[in-house]
Amino acid sequence: MSAPRLRSQPSAPAGELRGLRRFLTERPPRKERCELCGVAVADDRHRHLVDTDERALACACVSCALLFERPGAAGGRFRAVPDRYLADPDHSLDDNAWEILQIPVGVAFFFRNAALDRLVALYPSPAGATESELEPSAWQTVLGGSRLAALLEPDVEALLLRRTQGRAECYLVPIDICYELVGRMRLLWQGFDGGAEARADLEAFFEHVGGRARPVHEVNQT
Repeated sequence: MSAPRLRSQPSAPAGELRGLRRFLTERPPRKERCELCGVAVADDRHRHLVDTDERALACACVSCALLFERPGAAGGRFRAVPDRYLADPDHSLDDNAWEILQIPVGVAFFFRNAALDRLVALYPSPAGATESELEPSAWQTVLGGSRLAALLEPDVEALLLRRTQGRAECYLVPIDICYELVGRMRLLWQGFDGGAEARADLEAFFEHVGGRARPVHEVNQT
């Protein structure tokens, strides 16, 4: 799920785009099917796997997803995307932190590519997921010491950031919802600034994420 190092260009390779296609168009009324066993999967029983070889997302039923929650299953090629959302109320980011990261827009997500052993920074754009150059020192300064970064699972989770009104909110989220956001923005974006519909959808998206996120300190209590 990594990408060539590009600026202001789509960074998702062919395999990744194949996994993202379901997010780029209106979902048809028929059920999705598990890409491993072929069984129909209802929306409320829908899981995703990361295919680390193809750098793609694959739909999965609950049974198949459970098989790949075990470390090393299938030689580690497939990894089940977790369903946890976390926030750290004690860790705040300001405009200076955003400038250090050098993200040119107000939304970005970061994940660790295990195969390349490096962090990848991506942001939504009208052309799809676009990679931003990320200096390791910048990551370490802004997010490296945070509790969310310490919990981040490679390939399957991301730190999702949004900058609004001089501050930035940060969540640890499943990687698939980041690509869902990319697809939604690509579908709805109009004009230079995205348009009212895209902005409203972005606001609703982050309200949903914020509503699901648990405080990070609860993780240590369970």
